[in-house]
Amino acid sequence: MLGRRIAHPPSTKFNEDFELPAAKRVKRLASNSPSRPSSDDEVFESSPRFTPRRNEVLDSEADSEEEDEQQIPRASQTELESALPAVMTDKEAIAEYEATRAAEAAGAGLDLQGRLGQRKWVQGKSSIYVDAFNLALETVLDEESHLFDEAEMTVFQRWRNMSYEGQYLYVRLFLRKTAAWHRINRLKYYGDISDLNAAVDELLRSHELPATTATELIAPGEVEPSKDTVLADSFTFADSSVDHIDSLDEASSLLLLEELKTIAKEAKIQGKNKGELLKALQRTSQKQGGLGWSGLKRSDTEESNKSEQTVDYDEDADGAPNGLRTSRDSHFLRKILSITGPCIRLSSAAFRLLERVHLVFYRSTEWTEKSLTTIILARISRRNFPPYVVSRSTNIFPSRSALLEFEASIRTQFAVDSVLEFNGTVNKDSLHKIKAIFEEIYPRWLTILAEEQHKEDRAYESGEGAYLRRFSPAWVYTRIVHKGAYVLGRFKDHEREHQILTELLAQRLFHAARRGAWYQRKALLEEHYMWALSPAAEDNHTDDQQQQKQWKRIALRTCEDGLQDRDCHLIYHHDLQKRIAKLERQLKVPKRQQHDFGHVRLAKPHERFVHGTRVERERTPSRNGRRRSSTDLASTTTNPRRGGKTIWLDPADANNECSVEAMCLSHYRSLGWKGYHSEGGIMRTLFAHLFHSVLFTYVPNVFQTPFQTCPLDLHTDAFYASRFSEIHARLNAISNGEAASILRETYEENANRQTCVVGLDWGFELDDLLEIVACFRGEALSTVCKVMAQEYQQRGGGMPDLFLWDEAKGEVMFAEVKSENDRLSDTQRLWIDVLSGAGVRVELCNAVAKQVVVRR
Repeated sequence: MLGRRIAHPPSTKFNEDFELPAAKRVKRLASNSPSRPSSDDEVFESSPRFTPRRNEVLDSEADSEEEDEQQIPRASQTELESALPAVMTDKEAIAEYEATRAAEAAGAGLDLQGRLGQRKWVQGKSSIYVDAFNLALETVLDEESHLFDEAEMTVFQRWRNMSYEGQYLYVRLFLRKTAAWHRINRLKYYGDISDLNAAVDELLRSHELPATTATELIAPGEVEPSKDTVLADSFTFADSSVDHIDSLDEASSLLLLEELKTIAKEAKIQGKNKGELLKALQRTSQKQGGLGWSGLKRSDTEESNKSEQTVDYDEDADGAPNGLRTSRDSHFLRKILSITGPCIRLSSAAFRLLERVHLVFYRSTEWTEKSLTTIILARISRRNFPPYVVSRSTNIFPSRSALLEFEASIRTQFAVDSVLEFNGTVNKDSLHKIKAIFEEIYPRWLTILAEEQHKEDRAYESGEGAYLRRFSPAWVYTRIVHKGAYVLGRFKDHEREHQILTELLAQRLFHAARRGAWYQRKALLEEHYMWALSPAAEDNHTDDQQQQKQWKRIALRTCEDGLQDRDCHLIYHHDLQKRIAKLERQLKVPKRQQHDFGHVRLAKPHERFVHGTRVERERTPSRNGRRRSSTDLASTTTNPRRGGKTIWLDPADANNECSVEAMCLSHYRSLGWKGYHSEGGIMRTLFAHLFHSVLFTYVPNVFQTPFQTCPLDLHTDAFYASRFSEIHARLNAISNGEAASILRETYEENANRQTCVVGLDWGFELDDLLEIVACFRGEALSTVCKVMAQEYQQRGGGMPDLFLWDEAKGEVMFAEVKSENDRLSDTQRLWIDVLSGAGVRVELCNAVAKQVVVRR
């Protein structure tokens, strides 16, 4: 489309403001089936904040003055962010709020709650960033101060005593590359900090701490105790480059590209970009035999004179005198620091402690500037929210040691994921490393499982502990054990893998969404491998064929158990049913005793070919000035870029360009169908209306602010388990044809207030929604809603592009649009299976270019 946005034509009834589908999930090794991605990879699993890199070198030529403002990229929202309404959180939005709510001089003395309540800030005296930071701290200390020892409470008191400008500077650095050095002369907060040097000195000031009896925790799977879990005798909020930068590698990463080029010219090194220049400078320092610096005088500094008298010329591994190398490094180091000026970075001890505070407040380990401000922006926005009971648990972590172990388990999980998922092909050594971590965690996992089961039986009421269990180390350990089972399979240790899968299925507290995958893998092992590993087979007491039949019967029972398990999600039923049918044929089960899955047999999606006119843009002249030949243009029009968006002419208006989905929708409308290109938007709206009372029913701990559009556990597998009876009562009502009355009642209650509810788009007319539910068979609509209730987050994407209905026929249909170079993704195939299994018509609409026109 060459950067130009193509509007959808009016004939498609496509609303540009529809909510976009969730991004595709990253394929995980944890999934046993390529078409069934794992459904509850936590938001904690890949938090980069547990692996800070203090010597990070940015290989970039973009050295803007706001380079250090860049945020760590994130792939997903935290649960709290997902539950809050969509609000603008960019700099302009925050500046607008602070400017429009600014207090007059008479009101400048408002405290934190006063500023939040009256929506007033004064530049240079208060900030939404500082208020959000302090809101998190004060909330945690008011409700969960038992999680911190005396020394840590002293740190918090020092924070309270800090000036506003010191707090503001710390919070802004806290939201940046927290492990990096920052050049003081490039910190430009003139509007909020009148005396930057004073604010910096305040952060660098050393504070004494009382003695503590806390001991370092060595959690399972960790090689050594985590740093800074126990504070020293003193601390600072920030470190100074004068005291801490002592290596050339660390200092050179602070240079801008032009500054580095100046150093490189003097050192006579070359490189195409910043990364190559840094590597060349480091190699020169390591291997150069002599100084080779023209014009260098050893009398340039007093330190040079002192070092000249104390040089030790012992040989190092490269044959260069150690003293000479130290002198070379010292020269570069002094030169770099003279260019950069003083630098600061956040002290690791204080940073980790305050990060732990935010873990407790946000109930997550993944958050950024958006997390920090969204809750306050939601509070000051003029939005209407559904009525519900706010309940913030104060015993989510029973003790400081439980919090530290949970934090440590997250680090271990990140280490496992780094090996299995983030570093390309996994080699044998990496698998051995993961197996060692699994073996160390396994005994602790069994112990905590027993403790959590005891709490479930004795302490929690029905469903109350489902969400709280996500903050138990056992939740994280269960996921690591799941990964460990995968590693055992890679090592062909199928007997141990089978044992682990059996134990995973025996517990029902953690990762219920994975149970279907566990049943599938367990049945596969029993069908193909276990007969040869059983003691009877080894002793030759039983015929091999009889042993195989015995284990196939066990595999058959495993599949039956999976179908009967209420926690086994619907998306796994099809594969279990196929395996049952295959095993019954192999075991020659009599026909009358075989399972009959005819009522859920999948129908293949119908294929439709829609012919239209595709638009190609005329290519610009090549760099050498030669215009592209007709052969080049022909190649371009017949083989458009794979995966790229194509442009078509609307059949209803030949002068109007549109997307391929809009072109196909116009075709369906010409056949009498009504429809939208919503990619799941209509189904999310229907779900929000039909399950409104279920979403906002009282469940402890899932409504922690008055500004949520959904419970915190909606995007987890705890949502379905905690409301099993309410969800199934609503599904039965929908199956019995009550969807229209439920929808009308919910719409009339909330339409005037335009209540903020997750997935709900008030742009859809009530008449259209009522027509849709009238055309949607109750059983089919109930099935789709059940899948969404079980895995709302994971099934947000992949739904077919077009939602169509024909009031005259009383039928709904989904259509997945594909142009010439598109292929179905695994998630799309899954939804097609679910819809087909529910008896809903699904079409694959193939757009075929009968003509290609080239336009400028």
